[in-house]
Amino acid sequence: MKGAPLAERIRAEVADDVRELGEVGLATLQVGEDEASTVYLRLKHQAAAEVEIVSVDRKLPHAITENELLGLVADLNADEAIDGILVQLPLPEHIDEARVIAAVEPVKDVDGFHPFNAGQLYLGRPAHVPATPLGVMALLAEYRVQIDGSRAVVVGRSDIVGKPVAHLLLQANATVTICHSHTDDLERHTLDADVLVVAAGVPEVVTADMVKGGSAVVDVGINRVAGGLVGDVDPGAAERAAFLTPVPGGVGPMTIAMLLRNTVTAARYRRGLLAFPGIGR
Repeated sequence: MKGAPLAERIRAEVADDVRELGEVGLATLQVGEDEASTVYLRLKHQAAAEVEIVSVDRKLPHAITENELLGLVADLNADEAIDGILVQLPLPEHIDEARVIAAVEPVKDVDGFHPFNAGQLYLGRPAHVPATPLGVMALLAEYRVQIDGSRAVVVGRSDIVGKPVAHLLLQANATVTICHSHTDDLERHTLDADVLVVAAGVPEVVTADMVKGGSAVVDVGINRVAGGLVGDVDPGAAERAAFLTPVPGGVGPMTIAMLLRNTVTAARYRRGLLAFPGIGR
């Protein structure tokens, strides 16, 4: 399941949407100089520019106080030119990530991390949903993978990928199991999976013999090792699975494409073209 062709098509659709909507604005906040975050943000801004989303990149010193950062978030919340706000994680230890995420106006929370948006997903009334889980679901739909009635296993329980993708699979009528670092006998669960999503952040934690024959496997992991980049799934699993996302080139391109789509969705919410789910919104 290659992500790049689908991501390219979604980005073209986003570009059409932006031309229809007029100016759409995306702001990012980065605290400190984490190298991986800097690279990822550069890719996001390049992708935004290609679809004519106006992006604002706020790079802030590591020593910024929590209150100063919250003040900048408040300014962006009030800025009518900004439709989407993205706070790049991780934040330094002296800043409460949860407090900063909760300070972002939910309608502008294109990452889908705000407790309101997480709650809406839990309730089955999704508003903004994290981009990577949306990308996973889009890939499964693109390759016509049967989800309704299937047994789905998610390896990893992060708030960013594992939990939201489990909710999306459940809402698509899969029977879902979430596995994690304390799961006993992981192989017993993965061998039952018709759909296996692995987002553990551990190089090749799922080996080829842990994959059910004919299954669809989505490898969300991207890990840098001595030999280069590897996923959370042994590439040899392709000999058993019907579908397997490559690393790189699978989920990665989809994450950025879905972030751009979320930004357009936020613009539609803010213009009253879509009803933002939730009481009083």
